[in-house]
Amino acid sequence: MRTQVAIIGAGPSGLLLGALLHKHGIAHVIIERQTPDYVLGRIRAGVLEQVAVDLLDEAGVGERMHREGLPHDGFSLAFDGGHHRIDLHALTGKRVMVYGQTEVTRDLMDARRSAGLTTVYSAENVSIAGFDGRRPTVRYTVDGQAQEIEADFIAGCDGFHGVARASVPVSAIRNYEKVYPFGWLGVLADVPPVHEELIYANHPRGFALCSMRSKTRVRYYVQCSLDDHVEDWSDERFFGELKRRLPEADAAHLIEGPSIEKSIAPLRSFVAEPMRFGRLFLAGDAAHIVPPTGAKGLNLAASDVALLSRAIAEHYRGSDAGLDNYSQRALSRVWKAERFSWWFTSLMHRFPETGEFGRKMQQAELDYLVKSEAAMRSMAENYVGLPLDA
Repeated sequence: MRTQVAIIGAGPSGLLLGALLHKHGIAHVIIERQTPDYVLGRIRAGVLEQVAVDLLDEAGVGERMHREGLPHDGFSLAFDGGHHRIDLHALTGKRVMVYGQTEVTRDLMDARRSAGLTTVYSAENVSIAGFDGRRPTVRYTVDGQAQEIEADFIAGCDGFHGVARASVPVSAIRNYEKVYPFGWLGVLADVPPVHEELIYANHPRGFALCSMRSKTRVRYYVQCSLDDHVEDWSDERFFGELKRRLPEADAAHLIEGPSIEKSIAPLRSFVAEPMRFGRLFLAGDAAHIVPPTGAKGLNLAASDVALLSRAIAEHYRGSDAGLDNYSQRALSRVWKAERFSWWFTSLMHRFPETGEFGRKMQQAELDYLVKSEAAMRSMAENYVGLPLDA
């Protein structure tokens, strides 16, 4: 098979890249090792920056998001038994959209299917070669039959454990990583949210987050040990622990319900540099991971593919400036989002190794934050998302 762009990975970054390339009239194929149901079964982020919202509109898949998504003008920080609202819209003139990654993926899949675009699912033994030359190739098998795609470019949108980054020579790439000493235990349940906006809680027992996917579905989290197992956490134990970490007024209004999904996710910060290797380009989780505290993972992936789709379109119009600058431009925004996510994670979680001094520093930082308009504006500016070329 011959195409212009071979995209590895049919998660939201690969699908969004495909949708944007299609708008530019650029031929492409997406190769995914999992089934469509498996891809849709991933429970991930749910807060979209304005940049991501605009990109979904540009790709022609924003109609359901605007109809069913929940625009939020702020969120709450909970600590010392009280609530402190960060008014995003008043501080920045912007807002965020609560709309689950699963729904984003579904919308992109549906649009792709309607347009008759090619996606190869259940691809096994995926490998890439030749990206340091003029004709990179992707090889894989489907139903035992060997296949090969020759392309002008390969986009690695296949996540942290994917084949794209793993195919780069070790000498050509540098990895930066911080692994956090705890995880997030997350529960999905069909109950009304405890609050109309998200609550981020700092508590001596550990961090908690009350998020949502809709007016009838919630996504709640509590900080847990990396040694914990999902089986150790009954729904009763989870909701009991969540209530302990919330202000009393919120705990009193929290409605419990049976979990429909429960999982533990470790937290890490990770960046691979550069994000271009000849005719191979990395995007999304293939190049960087952020702890979920700042809701930046999906949004960073969206900004990556925005830059990449425009650079590829410019190439076919005769200019390679965008391709040559892609890595530098993407990483500039990536590192700023990494900084914010690291800072927010450090502010809200319990770090046993920092002791009482660390706890006092968190309290002082939180107290300063909610009493300083300049500090709140800085937080809000980062939360709603920096400009694409920040």
